Amino acid sequence: MSHRIEGKGRLIDRSKTLRYTFNGKPMTGYAGDTLASALMGAGQMVMGRSFKYHRPRGAVASGVEEPNALMGIGEGGRFEPNQRATTTALFDGLSAKTQNHWPTLEFDIGAVNDLGARFLPAGFYYKTFMFPRVAWKHLFEPFIRQSAGLGAVPKEPDADRYEYAYHHTDVLVIGGGVAGLAAARAAAAGGASVTVLEQTPHWGGRAPVDGGEIDGTDPDAWVKSAVEELEKAENVTLRLNCMGAGVYDHGFVLGYERVADTTPGDDRPRHRLWRIRARQIVTATGAIERPLSFPGNDLPGVMLASAVRDYVENWGVAPGKRALIVTNNDDAYLTALSLHAAKVEVAGIVDVRPTLTGPLAERARKAGIRLMTGKALAGVKGRSGVKAALVTDLAGKGTGEAIECDTIAMSGGWSPVVHLWSHCGGKLLWDEGEALFKPDPERPPLGADGQGFVATAGAASGALGLAEALADAHEAGRRAAKAAGGTLTRKAAPKANETERQPLKPVWIMPAGAGPEKRMKMWLDYQNDVKVSDVQLAAREGYQSVEHAKRYTTLGMATDQGKLSNINGLAVLSDALGQPIPQTGTTTFRPPYTPISMGAIAGEARGELFQSIRRTPMHAIHDAAGAVWEPVGHWRRPFCFSEAGESDEEAVNREILNTRENVGMLDASTLGKILVKGPDAGKFLDMLYTNMMSTIPVGKCRYGLMCSENGFVSDDGVVVRLAEDTWLCHTTTGGADRIHGHMEDWLQCEWWDWKVYTASLTEEYAQVAVAGPKARKVLEALGGMDVSKEAMPFMTWADGTLADIPARVYRISFTGELSYEIAVPANRGAELWEKVREAGAAHGIQPYGTEAMHIMRAEKGFIMIGDETDGTVIPQDLDMSWVISKKKEDYLGKRAQQRPDMAREDRWRLVGLETLDGSVIPDGAYAVGEGLNDKGQRNMIGRVTSTYYSPTLKKGIAMGLIERGPERLGEVVDFATLDGTGTVIKARLRGTCFYDEEGAKADV
Repeated sequence: MSHRIEGKGRLIDRSKTLRYTFNGKPMTGYAGDTLASALMGAGQMVMGRSFKYHRPRGAVASGVEEPNALMGIGEGGRFEPNQRATTTALFDGLSAKTQNHWPTLEFDIGAVNDLGARFLPAGFYYKTFMFPRVAWKHLFEPFIRQSAGLGAVPKEPDADRYEYAYHHTDVLVIGGGVAGLAAARAAAAGGASVTVLEQTPHWGGRAPVDGGEIDGTDPDAWVKSAVEELEKAENVTLRLNCMGAGVYDHGFVLGYERVADTTPGDDRPRHRLWRIRARQIVTATGAIERPLSFPGNDLPGVMLASAVRDYVENWGVAPGKRALIVTNNDDAYLTALSLHAAKVEVAGIVDVRPTLTGPLAERARKAGIRLMTGKALAGVKGRSGVKAALVTDLAGKGTGEAIECDTIAMSGGWSPVVHLWSHCGGKLLWDEGEALFKPDPERPPLGADGQGFVATAGAASGALGLAEALADAHEAGRRAAKAAGGTLTRKAAPKANETERQPLKPVWIMPAGAGPEKRMKMWLDYQNDVKVSDVQLAAREGYQSVEHAKRYTTLGMATDQGKLSNINGLAVLSDALGQPIPQTGTTTFRPPYTPISMGAIAGEARGELFQSIRRTPMHAIHDAAGAVWEPVGHWRRPFCFSEAGESDEEAVNREILNTRENVGMLDASTLGKILVKGPDAGKFLDMLYTNMMSTIPVGKCRYGLMCSENGFVSDDGVVVRLAEDTWLCHTTTGGADRIHGHMEDWLQCEWWDWKVYTASLTEEYAQVAVAGPKARKVLEALGGMDVSKEAMPFMTWADGTLADIPARVYRISFTGELSYEIAVPANRGAELWEKVREAGAAHGIQPYGTEAMHIMRAEKGFIMIGDETDGTVIPQDLDMSWVISKKKEDYLGKRAQQRPDMAREDRWRLVGLETLDGSVIPDGAYAVGEGLNDKGQRNMIGRVTSTYYSPTLKKGIAMGLIERGPERLGEVVDFATLDGTGTVIKARLRGTCFYDEEGAKADV
């Protein structure tokens, strides 16, 4: 049965019919409809099931505050769950499916939960699934996993694309209602550049629906005039379908634009995430009407009074044929008058206030609408929809009167949308007269200069009357322009006629009737099925903090983020605790204001673009040479170079033996290379590293260890002094970005007055390591530099030319062999690689990969960040006290390393491990000691950090952290395995260096 109203529907075009499906059923609507208005117009009132009790639910609101009408929209790669029908614009071909029910929306087996509601109160899950413990794995956990979640998970890759965009403006106005437009006009007249965001497809907000007069004309005409004026202004940008999602420090705002939701498959991005910088922000986000709590207030047909008015005026839809209004304020009278004018029968207005005065009440009386003062709703009759309402006095005494109706329009007052104001620390005031929290202008969000950068306008300020809202918004726009560097415009504020209104009566809970209604529940959070009694129970059980009560009951934790439930919930909690509402306070407002798509958050970072893959200049050469690739951070490095018929293990062993016996070459381009320059650079590096870097002579290199402020090893590498005020720090491949960020963090936040400049040069240079007994012969064959021991001793560097390529050569070694690392401009890296390979051919040169490098460094006992370190290891654990300077007073982490726990004698410390039978200990194996702990398990006394088969030594070698390790050299320790047989590997503790302990091979 159609619920359309002839002559109504300011936002729809009845000449354009749109076809869509609802649970597979073909249906039609009009251009301009939302999915909710189209369904309601077709008589479909039940639009979903609640999460916990699977109760039938219909749309209760008309905007982003809607908690009930959530649906899966689209098909295949364009399917998106949990979309609000109230904000989903109708388009041809739209497919909508309801969720959280089985087998059908009308008959849902899950509704059995409602019958057992008394056994499922707030917090029942904290008490129910504890015992017996054995039931968790086989009964409770599978059931909870099956029940968890709301809506279906998309099964196909997203077929749409998304993008980021950037924008700068002097004044950002969030909200395109009459208040936002008034603020934008004032700011633009002050000479500021202005941007206006409106989350809906239409300008004007509620004013065209609620009526009134602005500057002598109706609000709709005024809005059109204001928009035309702003569109012509060169300093104004207007953007519809774009929500202000969050306000952050320093005037940073995220805007969420729905670009192509109604045109799937076109060439535009579906959503766009705007990153906006604004000098001043004005939030004209309006207010949200609150529901009332009475028995059965969740049935389909029970709606916010303002939402009923919206459906009538905007989309020409009557939610029902006979409506009853229940209110504690004057605003709901506008709904009664709107319904009456649309020839929808109004059964009456139930007003909790004992006396009624003012023009709205008088207009209702003249229209012949029955007014019931000092009354309340004691219950609603019906199962899947409203059939009648029971009206009683406020005390709930007497039998009451049953009034037949199929729609109940409720209004519990209005709450300003203060979310964006609060995101950055803006504080709130409790307005006792209007029973609402509103922004405190004396405590705004503060910028870096200590001045406020966010203001509110109109209803968002708590100015609920039209004239008051326009005046407040105009002034907010004027002041924002001035604060952003413009002027205070003398342009007059828009004028409006203010309708006299009677004060609100803050009634939060209505009494239950004496009949069957007595057993009906009163709801606060419609989506999560949180009842008034749940909040009262939380108070009785000691949850006095509103944040604790929220988590115990899940009040306000649904997808609407408590937009309808939070104020009522904290009022109920305050009543249960016997304290005023301001003392209870509010929960924390967090961005985004409404949910945004994961695609918009990711932008273009998806598929192959999800994470950038970094390749060295020699990547193509390695690929052609049979490289087996390994991800190292974002880089791809050769694990090894397999020849025909050769396994990876055989290739690694061949590479190691060839490097030890002849010469090998490694692509070391991925090493982090950070330039540190300035008068205070030496002082800065002395604070970052555990040893002295300021004393390195120009032309020399020094190994360094870096710790976090908590004393734990974070990185290591060779530091090179290039000039008196310039150093180059090498870092591990995976740590380059992290360490550069670490440097900048300390420079910008702590040592901001030090004259130091840092720059990452990682991608600027390609680097080739040439290692092995014949390394010098290879470089000599390249020609151009004297690389003899006399000219270039160990741990020195020199600039020059090799094979006609400008190069910087370092005498450093990570293999323990004679080694040179050659750095050249990145665009000549491939050329250098080929020339080194050609020059080394006569000497048996072969490339080696990361695994060979790791094994050779382990043979030498060199640590690897991420293997020997895990964020809990200090230099002393690694037996590296030698790299801690005794000359300087301080470095990052020094004091932390002096804490009692760090100085414990029984800490796990690094040693070498040599298995008695020559086998390889499994990676990560734990060492077990004598005796059992209090849980009956063998005591763990250490773990393996690195373990390999050494082809050089022809046996397994390992390093590990063992309790009091260096004091126990020579002992044999058991290592447990996970092979299921209880096998134990025995290994002897020894020094970490297995190869060339004197270090003679590197210094030749």
